[in-house]
Formats: sequence, structure tokens, C-alpha cells
Amino acid sequence: MHGNGDILVVEDDSVLNELLGAYVQLAGFQYRPARDAESALREVQSRPPALVILDLMLPDLDGFEVCRRLRASPATAKVPILMLTALNTPESRRRGLECGASEYLTKPFDPDTLIEAIRRHAPRR
Repeated sequence: MHGNGDILVVEDDSVLNELLGAYVQLAGFQYRPARDAESALREVQSRPPALVILDLMLPDLDGFEVCRRLRASPATAKVPILMLTALNTPESRRRGLECGASEYLTKPFDPDTLIEAIRRHAPRR
């Protein structure tokens, strides 16, 4: 069963990662940070979160590949993924939704919109 009440924030910018973590906590969830794709993939396999907030531009793999890998694994196939990225093109949005993102949000983001999206997609305990 996923949904430990925690949300994994995958964002390489540490300041933004912590800011997103504050919004995760405002939404009523525990915050787990990951700064790159490899550590994010290890984290979700060890303990699937209620939701993943995923940046697309990461230092190792891009978020599209992370999304595909999460969807391909039975343990994480159903974990909701919120993409949060500066890539605001119809092409990147299409790719994000095609690889399995639950929602595609762009930076700069509105905190209320983010919190609403978290609450909409993350299962409550």
C-alpha cells in the first residue's frame, strides 16, 4: 500500500526543494527530499510515497525518464506524479502526460494551485 502520508519532492535546487517541502507540509503531508533522479528512484523503491513532485531538469536523468521508470515498476505504478517544471511548451506538457504524470504544473507556480493539486492527487491516510 502506498501513501505513507509522505510526499517525495524531486528537485535539484535545494532552496526550491525546501520551499516545496513547506507547501507539502501545509497540505498536511510529510516531506521527503531528493535532489536527483537516482536517489529519487532509490527512495520510492524503498518506501513508495503518497505522491511524487517531480522536476524535469535534473542533473542525471530527466524527469520524463524518472516518470517512465516509476510507471514501469509494479511498486510505484499507481503513485501519483505531479510534474513541476520551467518547461512550459505544449510538447513538454504532452510528453509529461504521455509518460504518466497525473498533472503538469509550470514554474513559477502559484502555491495555492500546488497545494490544491497535492490534496487532489495524494491519497489521505
